[in-house]
Amino acid sequence: MDITAMVKDAVEKITKDGDLTKAFQKDPVDTVKKVAGDKVPAEAIDKIVDGVKAKIKIDSAAGALGSLKKLF
Repeated sequence: MDITAMVKDAVEKITKDGDLTKAFQKDPVDTVKKVAGDKVPAEAIDKIVDGVKAKIKIDSAAGALGSLKKLF
């Protein structure tokens, strides 16, 4: 089981779909289960959710910095 690949896949699916993004904000565990399917063991869900949260936060911060650079 490659948690890194599962995080990458989940981030891609969640960030490309506005409904999934909203669902992830409300209930991250159920949203990850929905996008990952039955292939994810229960003990890995929390790790994947934490990874997705971290990746989305990093991507958001990078996007904000890029926008600030354009202003100057």
